[in-house]
Formats: sequence, structure tokens, C-alpha cells
Amino acid sequence: MGEPLAIATRALPGRAALDVALSRALLDLVAEGATPATLRLYRPDDVLAFSSLDAAAPGFAIAVAAARAAGFEPALRLAGGRAAAFHRQTLAFAWATPAAESRAGIRERFDAAAALLAAALRRLGVDARVGAVPGEYCPGPHSVNARGLRKLAGIGQRVVRGAAHVGGVLVVRDSARVRAALEPVYTALGLDWDPASAGSVEDEIGTVSCEDVADALRAELAARFELRPIEPAVLGAALERATRYEPRYALRPA
Repeated sequence: MGEPLAIATRALPGRAALDVALSRALLDLVAEGATPATLRLYRPDDVLAFSSLDAAAPGFAIAVAAARAAGFEPALRLAGGRAAAFHRQTLAFAWATPAAESRAGIRERFDAAAALLAAALRRLGVDARVGAVPGEYCPGPHSVNARGLRKLAGIGQRVVRGAAHVGGVLVVRDSARVRAALEPVYTALGLDWDPASAGSVEDEIGTVSCEDVADALRAELAARFELRPIEPAVLGAALERATRYEPRYALRPA
């Protein structure tokens, strides 16, 4: 049996910034030794997640307005990268791990998360690979793609003293909504991308549910870790702290 890994499934409907803050709170609790490595697996709401790089762009206010017009709540993301769209037919994960030398293990953590996602998708019949595809949104070498042509998931990372957070979102169904949301946002931010590069698991294998994908991910995790439910007291402490963090990640209407 592998190392222990606490699993949480809590999502916070209607409060995108609080969802981000909960991931940050769990990261801090792992860093403090209050809980072992913890992975939160959940279905997000309709959210347009912006990075600090996006927030510094001249067209940021226009991009935020475009996100809202498309029906997506804007929020600042915990990790780096560029703007990404989440919705109820995507599956998000937030993985916090202890790390005495957190910056030294950045590549290894990216590799492990991408390999796990790709292995889970192959269980479902997807020709899943790790690597950027030409023209993808929020580009990165640890994107998980299908056939080297369509991005299915992006992965980002944030490190703090004593711990690291690796997070990402996998598009299970309805890739058209991702494309429709990102086109005006990327135009406003002055970023080039090819909408045809954004796909979903359903585009590759036909009808599939978020629970099907979650089950495949849990199976891959169970082969590597000793899975445990998160302690209720730890989750309660994280939610209390997240409420205080929420304003950091919220983007209020102008």
C-alpha cells in the first residue's frame, strides 16, 4: 500500500472564489502538518479562472466582462498559467502535498499529476498523452491531450513553505462551452489560441459522465496511495479559513 492520501469531494456551488480559497486553506493545513496529503476532486460551477498574469493585462477588465456575459463567474486562480474555463461538465482536482523542499520537486509533481490523469483517461479508452498541443489555451508542457491534437486538461502548481498545490480541470463534456467562453476572453487579453484545440473526453469516446471519469481517477489513485476520507474536523477548519481567504480570489463587478 502506498502513502496515505486524504480524499475530499466538497464543492461550494455559487461561490467560485470560496472554492479557490478552500484549496488554499487545505494547502496551508497540509503545510502546517494538520493533515496529510489531501486531494479534493469535485465538479466546479461555471467559472472563468484568471491568473495574476491575466490580471496585469491591459484588457483584463474587458475580459472579466466578457466572462460574465458568457455566463461564467470570474475568479482569480490559485496556480499560475492563463485564463481557463470550468463548468459543471468538467472535473476539477486540487492536490496538496507536504514538501520540505517544495520548489525542488516542481517538475516531479507536474509529471506525477499528468501521468495519473492520462492513465485514468486511457482506462476509459482515450488515446491520452502528456504535452502541449498547437494553439492550446493556457499552454503548458504538462497538459493532458487526446491524440496529440486536443487539450483535455491543464495542470497548474503553487508552492508555499512546507507544501505544494497541484491543480487542474479536465473537460469531460461540452467542450463547445469552453470554446465559446474563452474566445472573447482571449481576444480581450490579446492572447492567440486555436479554439479547435480544445476538446473533451466525450469528443473522443462518446457518451461519458463526470462520475465515470472520477471513478477512473479514483482507481488510479488507489493503485498508488492509501485512500482515506478527509477528517470532518480538518474539512471544517479548512472551510472556516477559506471564508477569510475568499476576498483574495473574488472579482467583483465594476
